[in-house]
Amino acid sequence: MTLRWAWDWWIVALVALVLLAICVHGLLRARSSDEGTQWSWVRRTGMVLCVVVVGMAPAIPAEETEVGTNADVFFVVDRTGSMAAEDYEDAQPRLAGVRADMAEIVESMPGARFSIVAFDSQATRELPLTSDARAVGTWVDTLRQEVTYYSGGSSIDRPRQSLTEALARAEESSPGNVRLVFVLSDGENTAGDTSQQQLPGAWSDSAPYIDGGAVLGYGTADGGQMRSYDGTERTGPGTTAPYIIDDSTGEPAISTIDEANLRTVAEELGVGYEHRTQPGGLDQLVAGIDVEAIARVDGRQNVDVYRDVWWPAMYVLVALLAWEAFELARRMRATFDTEATRRAALAARAGSGGRGGPGAGGGAAGGPRASGGRS
Repeated sequence: MTLRWAWDWWIVALVALVLLAICVHGLLRARSSDEGTQWSWVRRTGMVLCVVVVGMAPAIPAEETEVGTNADVFFVVDRTGSMAAEDYEDAQPRLAGVRADMAEIVESMPGARFSIVAFDSQATRELPLTSDARAVGTWVDTLRQEVTYYSGGSSIDRPRQSLTEALARAEESSPGNVRLVFVLSDGENTAGDTSQQQLPGAWSDSAPYIDGGAVLGYGTADGGQMRSYDGTERTGPGTTAPYIIDDSTGEPAISTIDEANLRTVAEELGVGYEHRTQPGGLDQLVAGIDVEAIARVDGRQNVDVYRDVWWPAMYVLVALLAWEAFELARRMRATFDTEATRRAALAARAGSGGRGGPGAGGGAAGGPRASGGRS
């Protein structure tokens, strides 16, 4: 047997304790007096206990059934300034590869749900789980690097907590689904706060929630320069905006891929790593992920169906409520009968006194008139 709780357990417990305390107090007071209401308080205590049982919602397993399985795909997207380095195919920025790869994954997984966690100087969940591929496409089309002025440097570990929280919520809401994670980054760590950089096992907290995916790396060992970006279309890749300057040399900064970091992230997540230098080919990676087979291996497709067993308490509660209503009606009738008897007695007493009064008064009044007549 399991308790499925119609409301939060603490609400049921709080209401039950208050009502039971009232019933016990009433029962003790009735036993120490001549009110004769002991059974009334026993009945009300039974009503409270029935409500508690209904609130606990006990159930027993009835059968096991197989449910459909869907894929929840989480994109972890690096949009720090280094992702604007122009060392992707044909000297394009790395973000061009990210946009192409995300679009290909979405197209290769129709019917899946998608979520996006992006990180630059901070990590944010840009898109909650949704099956609307157009929403993902809109986000991908508008993906840009971080504004240069606000850049706080790169840290590959920055989104790990946001990802773990998103995965945990997804497992809680849809435990039967398969969860896939794709991390798209150059792996570079340039944050001034080294405490945020590649902490050992930093991504391992997410691993228990993940069934597959990949870490996709962008950039080259030779590296590339990055155009500055102020949030307008006149700056950033493909414009004549000045390159970001390395303060230590006074020359344009060069960003290089850090594959060691990316491989470490992949190892901690339990997924593969792939270096991306041109678009295409990811459909084969996605085709190798059999969502139904993954769900079948650990039995998550098999879901227990429970049969509720709280309904007998509801029948008892209805019977006790009917008993309570009958007793209240009987007491109200007795009260009305007593009141009617009292009023009849008062009316009778008032009528008797009224008839004697006028006769006596009339004789007294007649005396003087007769006396006056004789004189």
